[in-house]
Amino acid sequence: MAAASRWLRSCCSLLRRRCLSGVNGRWHQMVGVGLGVALCAVPVVEKQNSVSLSNDALIKRAVSLVTDSTSTLLSQTTYALIEALTEYTKAVYTLVSLYKQYASLLGKMNSEEVDAVWQVVIGARVDMTTKQQEYLRLESSWMTALRLSEMAAEAAYQSGADQASVTARSHIQLVKSQVQEVRQLSQKAETKLAEAQTEELIKAQGEESSLPQGILGSTEAGEDPYLRED
Repeated sequence: MAAASRWLRSCCSLLRRRCLSGVNGRWHQMVGVGLGVALCAVPVVEKQNSVSLSNDALIKRAVSLVTDSTSTLLSQTTYALIEALTEYTKAVYTLVSLYKQYASLLGKMNSEEVDAVWQVVIGARVDMTTKQQEYLRLESSWMTALRLSEMAAEAAYQSGADQASVTARSHIQLVKSQVQEVRQLSQKAETKLAEAQTEELIKAQGEESSLPQGILGSTEAGEDPYLRED
């Protein structure tokens, strides 16, 4: 009886070890399969896509900064050019006024008064020329800033930064129209100046032809009171 009992316990112990061994083997196998599936599910390509998207975002951000910078430069040069053109236009109209006054006084002044008035005209012409050179210098800078803004707008469009491109192009059109308006005013002033100079020249020639022959001969032999740099 005791021997049968020992044999029974021995069989139970053997079965228990085999069962546990089978369970452990299957558990390790399941863990290995699960780990392999998990590794296969790691999105390696997704990481590359995220890097690519990040590069695109950085490019768009950089090109937006470029459009902002070029727009700022264009705004500053536009303001300077408009101011210089306005000052030049004022100088032209000042000279127009002096020419008209001078023409109206021809024949009513002696030679000293003519010389004094003409010196004022010459000074106004020098001032106008100085302001003209200044606006031409700023116009060159403005054209450079305009080209940079146009290139930045195109770069923004090519990189997909549509909003930055649209904003830059709208700003370009705005400053172009502003400068064009001021240019038209300066061109109108230049036309007035040409008319005033022609009027003054015709009247001066008329005054000379109305002088007696003896006076004309003396003026030709001596210094011409109307001789000046036009």
